Amino acid sequence: MDEADRLGRFVTGWTPPPRPPLDALEGASVRLEPLSADLHAADLFRAFSGHDALWDYMPYGPFASASAYHRWAKEREAGEDPRFFVLRDRATGHCGGIASFLRIDPANGAIEVGHICIAPELQRGRIWTEAMWLMMDWAFRAGYRRYEWKCNALNLASRRAAQRLGFSYEGVFRQAAVVKGRNRDTAWFAVTDGDWPALSEAFAAWFSSTNFDATGRQKERLSDLTRLVRVTSDPALQG
Repeated sequence: MDEADRLGRFVTGWTPPPRPPLDALEGASVRLEPLSADLHAADLFRAFSGHDALWDYMPYGPFASASAYHRWAKEREAGEDPRFFVLRDRATGHCGGIASFLRIDPANGAIEVGHICIAPELQRGRIWTEAMWLMMDWAFRAGYRRYEWKCNALNLASRRAAQRLGFSYEGVFRQAAVVKGRNRDTAWFAVTDGDWPALSEAFAAWFSSTNFDATGRQKERLSDLTRLVRVTSDPALQG
């Protein structure tokens, strides 16, 4: 056994990346804007209203009023970690989702995406997928080595989304937290910088105009493209 096998390989030619930007991230169908309670809270509350199940696995919510959601947003808009972004549909101008960078660790090149809440109006089509791609793409272009996704192990929709986006399953941390008085086992997923070149090509193929027919229906599913890149698949989603 050589030294690299025994102790791990040296990380060479790498420097710690910057923290996430304060600027918007621009996509073709979505604009990710740094959270501002005054600019975004009312429209987000409109999009989330009547869909209380969106908050089932969140440590907060649902919110009883627009003012309550505004207070929540105001307390978080200037946060360094998590750093929240709002999904604005470029076609309609409406806000319909929120996500954040969190557990930001430049010294080790690790960063997580989380606090993802997408209203039904953005759950179909390209918008939320492009938003997730924009955040991931920024992280790897900035120099991060590891991009994480964690969720309640009971949240099969989130586990399915992670797998669709190309995250590799890494296991479950049992009794990792207490959320709203309930036990939470946490499922872990990640993409590494070694995975990213092939995964980026999978996204490019899915986003291509040739992958959609005249009605906007996809010809090839993103999950089929990312399956070729994932190191491991989630056993909870097999069969």
